[in-house]
Amino acid sequence: MSIGFGLERLGLLTLRFPRIVAVAVLAFTVLCTFQLTKFNIDGDLLRLYRGSGIEYDRYIALTENFGTFENDVYLLVRSDKLTDPEVLEELRFLGFELELNEFAAGTMSPFSLRRPAEGGTSVPAVPEGMETSEQVAEALTDLRTNDPLMSNLILADNTGMVMIMFPAPQTMAELGEDTMLASLRELMTAYESEDIHIELTGPAIWKEEVLNASRFDQLLFMVAGVALGFLTALFSFRTFWGALIATLTPVVTAFWVTGMTILAFGSFTFLTNIISALVLVIAFAESMYFCLYWMRTGNTGVDQRAALVETVRKVSPACALTAITTIIACTSLALAPGQGLREFAISGALGMALAFLALVTFLPLSLLFAMRLGFRMRKTPSVALTAPIPLVRRIAHVAPRGAALAAILVAGLLLIPHFLLEPHFKFQDFLPRGSDAIATSDQIDAGVGGVAPVYIRIPLEGGLTEMTDGDFATVERVHQIAENNFGAGKVISAASFRHYSELGFSRERIFEAVGPFLRQRFVTDDGMQALITAFSPTSENAQQTVALVESMRAELASAGIEGAEISGFRVLTAYASLDMIGTLQISLMLAIALSVVLIGIAFRSWKLALVSVIPNSLPILLTELFLYSSGIQLQLTTVISLTIAFGIAVDDTIHFLAHYARARERGETIAQAVDTTLDRVGPALIATTLILIAGCAVVTVSVLPQVALFGFLTVITLLAALIGDLIVLPALLIGGGMVFARWSERKNEIPA
Repeated sequence: MSIGFGLERLGLLTLRFPRIVAVAVLAFTVLCTFQLTKFNIDGDLLRLYRGSGIEYDRYIALTENFGTFENDVYLLVRSDKLTDPEVLEELRFLGFELELNEFAAGTMSPFSLRRPAEGGTSVPAVPEGMETSEQVAEALTDLRTNDPLMSNLILADNTGMVMIMFPAPQTMAELGEDTMLASLRELMTAYESEDIHIELTGPAIWKEEVLNASRFDQLLFMVAGVALGFLTALFSFRTFWGALIATLTPVVTAFWVTGMTILAFGSFTFLTNIISALVLVIAFAESMYFCLYWMRTGNTGVDQRAALVETVRKVSPACALTAITTIIACTSLALAPGQGLREFAISGALGMALAFLALVTFLPLSLLFAMRLGFRMRKTPSVALTAPIPLVRRIAHVAPRGAALAAILVAGLLLIPHFLLEPHFKFQDFLPRGSDAIATSDQIDAGVGGVAPVYIRIPLEGGLTEMTDGDFATVERVHQIAENNFGAGKVISAASFRHYSELGFSRERIFEAVGPFLRQRFVTDDGMQALITAFSPTSENAQQTVALVESMRAELASAGIEGAEISGFRVLTAYASLDMIGTLQISLMLAIALSVVLIGIAFRSWKLALVSVIPNSLPILLTELFLYSSGIQLQLTTVISLTIAFGIAVDDTIHFLAHYARARERGETIAQAVDTTLDRVGPALIATTLILIAGCAVVTVSVLPQVALFGFLTVITLLAALIGDLIVLPALLIGGGMVFARWSERKNEIPA
């Protein structure tokens, strides 16, 4: 069995039955192209956490019982003339129109809220018919000071207010979020003027921004990836047609991966969006490696078709093994909780399998067709690819044992920052840089309650017509605990209407004034559960959120509040993300261990497996040093990028060891085998790394910080991997060979 476990036979079957394979490839390409007509990207961040554990289950239970503020749209209305009666009345009409919007299940604004009045009636919370700025200022100040709900809606300097629309789920599902946001922007345009400025924010706008950024990324990654790959191939082969042949295979691979991802999951996410670009550049690298070997073999005087057969026999096994190790790296990510990471893992594994399939079917077919048209490669690759090799060879022979020992010591020292890294998560990092919606959210955070709600759900004894005194006292205790942690005026609940109760109004009358929709945000219809909502800044990171929640849980327990649950999208993302990052760290270690074992099995040599550990670990450890020293720490995409980059880095090591092993089988000494491998493989490793870096560099320009960080870290890891394979690995082979030889001599000298 070969190091490719026999998978290279697919390439030999292609050469033996080219017409049959061509029909199969064409049919599969047509299927994938048809799926492309259904292409769409899902910007829902909740998809990332679906099925991630107890916090997700709590969040879903919360939405089923109360609905949440997570889909609400916030309008920040600013005006230096807010206290002008005419401006105030203009905004009152805006509030009314917002309430009448076809997408609105309800609204909350200073104008939608009412307060109980004598005679069993209710009146607007913001009085009508005010004639002077002084009256307006006095009324707004009084409301903000004495009404807890108003304190979350009116800015402290009376220059702005917040209006919230609660979308009707069924209408939004039927007509779409895009239509809803378009109708809101049309409404805003009708009321904006020199005196009135309106800005939108909230999850629906964040999702829209993520979607727009992801669509732009997908187009940019594919176009720029293909262009840079073609230019790198042109630079390497110095022939347009050679570069075109090397480019066609990755392009077809990208088509296949995109089509199969849509078929499997129905849509892309901002994470799986990376897969197409990633597989594109990996396929480019393998295609370049294949074509360079075919070119070298053909230049030795071998017939072009015979050279192709030889290339399939010699290169395909190593490519199969590299595909398997990268698939292992991808599938290890599926150990982490959450649908988003599982989809990423499956898409990555599927992409690598399709990349290998394209390499052993489509690429040989392309070369066969090109040869029939009389195509021939130039005799040598670009001198830029071969120029560094003599220097690398000299370095490999200068004190190899010392260099090997130094590499081992450096790897050992780099374990220190590895163990000092801590998980880090910040919700804003998932949104585009320069996000207008986040800037608006920050203004709301600074002026009023905040746009990131945290919910405390508590069980009640029950009271269908009016909340009992005992239940109300429980709500008040929990409300106070929440204010102790989030701050005064940052919490709303049934206890927010305490001042109305003190004026003699029953709680039932108060809830009637609030309206049925808002009532459901405070207590369930059966009176068995109550909800307390606290608002936190969007800028908080996961550690701050977890510390806050744990503090509240401790206070609730000490207060004897049983059965209370704290939830919300902010809580879900904080706990689930930190859990995901911890699991991903374990999956990375597992991927490294499995890949090393697989290399040992494939090459039937524990020595080669042992030698491969250092050059494959150093890139990861060096990147982790950067993460620690820069303060970036471990984030979702940093651990994912380390895992994927490791899978890619192992590819070059496998190609190097495959040539080295064949040279040793021919009877060459260790030093001779290393030199031969550097001469034959070195230029290909440089060329493929250039393509990989160029492709991943495109990802760094994404406006989504987490996606850009993924690309940046992958570039760092790939550069370190190239140094490891061209300098560290040869030193380890030569130096290790000397050590193993001396160890064997001493073992033989020991009397039996």
